[in-house]
Amino acid sequence: MTKRVLIITGDGGETLEVLYPYERLREAGYTPVIAAQHTDRPVQLVVHDFVDTFDTYTEKLGHRWPADIAIAEVNPDDYAALVIPGGRAPEYLRMNEDVLRVVRTFHEQRKPIAATCHGPLILAAAGILEGARCAGFAMVSPDIRAAGGRYEDSEAVTDGNLVTARAWNDNGPWMRAFLALLEATATATK
Repeated sequence: MTKRVLIITGDGGETLEVLYPYERLREAGYTPVIAAQHTDRPVQLVVHDFVDTFDTYTEKLGHRWPADIAIAEVNPDDYAALVIPGGRAPEYLRMNEDVLRVVRTFHEQRKPIAATCHGPLILAAAGILEGARCAGFAMVSPDIRAAGGRYEDSEAVTDGNLVTARAWNDNGPWMRAFLALLEATATATK
């Protein structure tokens, strides 16, 4: 079984939700591979946070990070699992047919998929949430429900091959649950 894990993100992806899984996967012996719509320039990540004078979150520029592969070139057979960080990137990535193809293929093959924050927008657009329990940023709960999912306000929800969380402050429990599922899946396929 391959030890490569695909991370789909893009401009506006949340820095902590991209780089924390990236480093946790490396620490666990996996090779994370960043897929974006473009590889000719680094992806511009962002930092979302809350301030007392705003009704919603604020956004500041975060790190720039190179993409390893264009989403259009991704062959899901080359990867053991998929991570979909949040931020604003999922808002436009959910309209990319290659992203939806990749997500559907991972789901059909029952490979582990982790999504957090706005990442479940992509799961909803791919049509894989029907009947599934799913966490995510509270503002995407209507989208999860509209896609037939059952929204849960939780730091880590595992349902079948899906592991979802609310946001970057759930990174620890989210990645712990995802790595447990990834290891269980690897053991079952040996």
